[in-house]
Amino acid sequence: MRPQYRVVIVGGGGHGLATAFYLAREHGITDVAVLERGPIGLGNVGRNTTIIRSNYFHPDNIRFYEFSLKLWEGLERTLNFNAMVSQRGTLNLFHSEAQRDLFTRRANQMQLLGVDAEALSRDAVKRLVPLVDLDNGRYPVLGGFLQPRGGTVRHDAVAWGYARAASQAGVDIVEHCEVTGLTRSGGRVTGVETAQGPVAAETVCLAVAGHSSRLAAMAGLTLPIESHVLQAFVSEAIKPVLDVVLTYGAGHFYVSQSDKGGLVFGGAIDGYNSYGQRGTLPMAEEVAASAMTLLPGLARLKVLRQWGGVMDMTMDGSPIISHTHLDGLILNGGWCYGGFKAIPAGGFTTAHLIARGAPHPVAAHLDLQRFASGRTVDERGIGPFPYLH
Repeated sequence: MRPQYRVVIVGGGGHGLATAFYLAREHGITDVAVLERGPIGLGNVGRNTTIIRSNYFHPDNIRFYEFSLKLWEGLERTLNFNAMVSQRGTLNLFHSEAQRDLFTRRANQMQLLGVDAEALSRDAVKRLVPLVDLDNGRYPVLGGFLQPRGGTVRHDAVAWGYARAASQAGVDIVEHCEVTGLTRSGGRVTGVETAQGPVAAETVCLAVAGHSSRLAAMAGLTLPIESHVLQAFVSEAIKPVLDVVLTYGAGHFYVSQSDKGGLVFGGAIDGYNSYGQRGTLPMAEEVAASAMTLLPGLARLKVLRQWGGVMDMTMDGSPIISHTHLDGLILNGGWCYGGFKAIPAGGFTTAHLIARGAPHPVAAHLDLQRFASGRTVDERGIGPFPYLH
């Protein structure tokens, strides 16, 4: 690690590594250091359920996540690394006429913007996922909404693929280098203090997910973000039974089957603020109940592992890729549930912001100033309640 760089990126997760890679590839900026407090790949980039999709409702969000999905489709060629991109389809189920109307509007909006979306009948859902109990006693399934190009990607391969490509381009990736402070001169951030000594920089980019508020506080900023734990689970390996990503419309439950045969599934965030990365029994019970309602054939399946990732939940449920009021400080954060699927687009657009000083067109709506001016991007129309998004 050198004492000075043009760009210092705090956070060696998916977004930090992708930003470094695209700075080098798209803008020729290789005087870059990525600082990670532990080994790369052990933060949220390795603690998620690996889902990629662009089936959103807000037009700006559709454009952003579709841009990301297209980058995913060419990622293995771009990085020359097998990221195990599997476009098996993402299926959202609905359980009421109101949900049918909502998903129909969503599919129509996607199709108007040139994004793939299909409405499925009950029979079509059953053919695609024979395990689903259409007539379960709690929430009978009325149909589904399929994005065929959605799917999954191997999460640790994403971290290592971007890391290798960025390193080969000349970026310094420094592990076990915790940032302990941000240095300022007047209204400008001039570098970082680390466990290995100070590092000066023209631009500092924070890409630390659920720890965004803690790092921003070092510069005197208060962000419209809360940190919550999102838990995930994996089962013992079984023969192939599920070849789509399945989402339960009557509860926050989603499941896919990995190449190893285990079912990977998750639920909602815990309803209280936490920086923990561990599972809890109440959430395990809630997720298991949803699984049993929808897929009763899984009753005897054993859960092998349970873990948590720290989510940076914003007030409107949409991320932040933005300058701050301090010169030289860029923020990539507030990803809520969407961080993993947005890694390529998040890195690409953050690199664009750093290199050109202006937002990329597909990410212009994700600026920090929107919260002060009332231009929030509330995908679900819930309001300023981070724990509900």
